[in-house]
Amino acid sequence: MDIVTLPSRSVPVLAEADICVAGGSCTGVFAAVTAARRGARVAVVEPQNRFGGTATASQVCYWHSIFNLDYSRQIIAGMTDEILHRLDRRGQVDYADGPDPSWYARLNTEELAIELDELVVEAGVLPFLHSRAVDVWRDADGRPAGLLVAGKGGLGVLKAKYLVDATGDGDICAAAGAEMWRNPSLQPPTACAKMSRWPEREVGMFELGKWIHAEAERYHMPEGMIWGCPTPGKNTFMLAGTKIPDADLSDPAELTAGEIEGRRQIRAIQDIVAGHGLPRPVLEALPSLIGIRDTRHIRSLYRLTTDDVLYGREFPDTIARGTYRVDVHSQNPPGTRFLYLDGTEVFISPDRENEATRWRPEGPAPECYSIPLRSLIPAGFDNLISAGRMIDAETGAYGAVRVMVTMNQTGEAAGNAAYEALDKGTGIPEAAGL
Repeated sequence: MDIVTLPSRSVPVLAEADICVAGGSCTGVFAAVTAARRGARVAVVEPQNRFGGTATASQVCYWHSIFNLDYSRQIIAGMTDEILHRLDRRGQVDYADGPDPSWYARLNTEELAIELDELVVEAGVLPFLHSRAVDVWRDADGRPAGLLVAGKGGLGVLKAKYLVDATGDGDICAAAGAEMWRNPSLQPPTACAKMSRWPEREVGMFELGKWIHAEAERYHMPEGMIWGCPTPGKNTFMLAGTKIPDADLSDPAELTAGEIEGRRQIRAIQDIVAGHGLPRPVLEALPSLIGIRDTRHIRSLYRLTTDDVLYGREFPDTIARGTYRVDVHSQNPPGTRFLYLDGTEVFISPDRENEATRWRPEGPAPECYSIPLRSLIPAGFDNLISAGRMIDAETGAYGAVRVMVTMNQTGEAAGNAAYEALDKGTGIPEAAGL
């Protein structure tokens, strides 16, 4: 592409902090609040008008199980548990019932955004909304020492001793010069939507998938697994029925095209439902950010493998646990393949019954899998740590750990790791004994 040279300029220092967090998803907020509660001066920068990321801006209201494989023991606590209790006090969470609690909680995502505001304010974190961290600021020795932030007032610098990259795409790690990589086949993004007058009783997700399959050519619809759920209070239905295959939404042009295509597909689904003689669903809310599953990953001190997940390997530096299955979305053939810790394998297709097999013989299964702190630390850096979906994990492992209840824990771990380094006056790996 063509380039131009901008004249050098001076920019204001917006604030000085011990720790700066780039990205205000639940993961980023949990990182910031964790460090602030321990006594650090913390700033958090978020491009949207609200905190919460996928849960709020992308409107994904569904959090998966916080229990072990047989649901006999809670394995995820911390701030995930805290935020659920805070919302529950307001009646804004529906918990799983019945024989299959693999999903755990449906949240009112608008109430969640307000609750995250309160967490940030209560902890004394310095917030910057409508602001994007666009680069690292380096000190005289060339060491990353802050964030260059573009906001309503223009460019400014947030100085910090330690940086947490919670941007999702690894923007800050990439800007700092960390080695990045991509999975060979990126999992496709999905634009969710909230609708009223959704015909939940008249058409299930399997039937809707068959309708989309039959109309795929007419409406130019990529196919895959369709899912959705009522939001608390059951006034609206959250539908996740769109797919943008072969898209890398860390690229600005592809991000723009993906946002527009996601909204087009939402309208196409409304048309398809109405074309089957049902009242047209009423679109109540669109996401302000498409739901992104997979873009860039850091090259860290340790890459989490698929076998680590499926066989429940434990690590000396474990910082997170989970049970969500290996979940890999596919376009050829269209559908989603699930590999469960108990050895079951299921392929969910848009136009035929599920295919169930086994990826390993019957036998004992791990109660959960673990994530090591090393998978969050970019190789070659001592004051930079990631939190969230840029985690260093193989395709299969990533398909399991990428969900919100698991990534939330990486935020807390990053906040704790940065604080420990601050408190000891060392680099993050050294403070963690790595």
